[in-house]
Amino acid sequence: MWVFLNDAYLSIVAHESERDNLLVRGRFKGDIEAVFPTAITTETPERDYRYRAVIPRGIVAHTLSDRALLIDYPNFKGSVKDRLRHQVYLDVWRVMESAQRLWQATVKRTRR
Repeated sequence: MWVFLNDAYLSIVAHESERDNLLVRGRFKGDIEAVFPTAITTETPERDYRYRAVIPRGIVAHTLSDRALLIDYPNFKGSVKDRLRHQVYLDVWRVMESAQRLWQATVKRTRR
């Protein structure tokens, strides 16, 4: 699961051997801690996601649910205060907007 928050980007996957835990991964220093302040984060420069933390599933679910309940902005991109993060997210938005148009065009062709 990819999670884009206005102060963090996370990739969350099943832990290889610990069923009750999830592996929370981040590309940017501090992103995991921004969402999970008590997480013990390790730096893994040789891996695709440089930062990683093992966090119980229940804590991940509860924390993300709390974040959703606190949303108070009408536009996600406008809520991103960090300029670099905003630019990166805007790039992702553009790719996904283009994919939406491609998807719609493909659906129209297959329905003929």
